[in-house]
Amino acid sequence: MFELSHRLSQTKPSATMAISQKAKQLAREGKDIISLSVGESDFPTPDHVIKSAHKAMAEGQTRYTAPGGMEALKEAVQDKFKRENALDYQTSEIIVSSGAKQVIFNAFAATLNEGDEVLFPAPYWVSYPEMVKINGGTPIALDCISDGSFKLTPEALEKAITPKTKWLLLNSPSNPAGVVYSANELKALGTVLEKHPHILIMCDDIYEHILFDNLTFVTFAQACPHLKDRVLTINGVSKAYSMTGWRIGYGAGPEKLIKAMTTYQSQSTSNPCSISQAAAIEALRGPQDYLKTRSHAFQNRRDLVMRRLERIKGLSAPMPQGAFYAFIDCRPYIETGNFEDDISICSHLLEKTGVALVPGTPFGAPGFFRLSFALNEDNLRRALDYIEDSLHNI
Repeated sequence: MFELSHRLSQTKPSATMAISQKAKQLAREGKDIISLSVGESDFPTPDHVIKSAHKAMAEGQTRYTAPGGMEALKEAVQDKFKRENALDYQTSEIIVSSGAKQVIFNAFAATLNEGDEVLFPAPYWVSYPEMVKINGGTPIALDCISDGSFKLTPEALEKAITPKTKWLLLNSPSNPAGVVYSANELKALGTVLEKHPHILIMCDDIYEHILFDNLTFVTFAQACPHLKDRVLTINGVSKAYSMTGWRIGYGAGPEKLIKAMTTYQSQSTSNPCSISQAAAIEALRGPQDYLKTRSHAFQNRRDLVMRRLERIKGLSAPMPQGAFYAFIDCRPYIETGNFEDDISICSHLLEKTGVALVPGTPFGAPGFFRLSFALNEDNLRRALDYIEDSLHNI
């Protein structure tokens, strides 16, 4: 009997995808399921993007491209960073991959040695620690829950840094808590990082265009331009442009790092899908006005969820500033002994009400669960009715 690699044997499957698959299986069995588990907008991919994919196929753009992405797409990414973030990159400083997740994985594969530490705030996206571990690194989650801020402070960052620290990973707007770092907050973190030149900074900006309450998005390299040569800025078309299945993400950073990541990608997946790349060019270069319209719709959904949560005794959540998640504190139900943990609460709600949620434990936050409001308001109301009725009877 063969054995799995030590690294893989220590790696857990994605909790969000596991819940999603369980919900789909229950739906196939005929059960009425409302899935609030996956970070996927219900808005369609825009028509002009789909038409560009049809055109690319008709024109025969169905061959291999350069391993790190088409030059034309890199130029579109280059223009996006300049237009929206005031950041200048050469195309040699840009990589295109099969999703932002692959960009992150490539970066860890290209830089981590055994024992290298990667710092990130908790709660965190479930895949961060697993990607670190599978590449030989040591994930270090920094508690940002206890003080109620859900944001990393300069003091906590300074305390966590060691000679083994290789990366600081920031996600803003964040999954799962929806917090957004201001320019001043990023500058304060930058002041700490100036003193530690061995640390690289990774910024996962995939929810950049889903912002609420007229907040302005600022990415780390924009707030701290003097540290730009240590920053990998990651984004993609999945969330804002409703292109999750097209699998296109991109990153920009120091040329040496991008070259190493491209080498790794050339020996793993090679280039992203050529048709998806053509569609991503249109997404980045085409009309952008609908992004604000969709963001406003997400804000309305957020407001609906937060109003309804106020009616459910024992549940509360920090106000999301961006992304499309509410990260809900359910610890009162555990403290009273009604449930063993957040996992049992989510299991109960899925089995009894058909509402699929993601427990907080895989996010580094036991006693919470994540609710995605990337769904129409009618289904959100229905789901929250079910949650309220079920917990009211506990």
